[in-house]
Amino acid sequence: MRRFFYLIPVLSVLLFASCSPTLTPFTADLYNDYGWTENELKQIQFYVSEDIKLYRTTKQGVSEVSNGEIKVIDGERSEVIKIPAGTPGTLLFLPEKNRFAVSFEPDSDKLFLMFGPGKDVDGRFVLLASEWDKRIGVITYGDRKYRTRSNSAWATLMVDLKKIVKSEYEVRTAKGREIE
Repeated sequence: MRRFFYLIPVLSVLLFASCSPTLTPFTADLYNDYGWTENELKQIQFYVSEDIKLYRTTKQGVSEVSNGEIKVIDGERSEVIKIPAGTPGTLLFLPEKNRFAVSFEPDSDKLFLMFGPGKDVDGRFVLLASEWDKRIGVITYGDRKYRTRSNSAWATLMVDLKKIVKSEYEVRTAKGREIE
């Protein structure tokens, strides 16, 4: 009877694991092998593999006029956008054949990130920046420029890929041939 109680947690883990999606990196080979159109790609649910953090800092100068003097108070305003690993996204458009504009925001088609195949990562579609300066990348998100650290550069587009093998074969048995 005790063995049965030990078996219950193992079976429940296996049951829940079989229900979760099988995420696979989206690669240039996958894209080229299946030749999906832009409309077909818009129907694929993408996920991001790593956390992506975008940040920007702007100076905010405030002035006060009192007693005939102008006082300028300098300050900064920081904005951080975090896209956690596993966040679902959809393709908005293809600016080029191997460039995907993917949005992770439900309310705006103007907020998207660019992904494309990376040379050093076996053609996986990774986050693209307009420029890299050492370990900091510059990314346009909406109408603003943000910075991201190099660890976000490894963020890969993932897809739920279920391979279904459909093979057809015909079996025929030769009846033999005798001399006449």
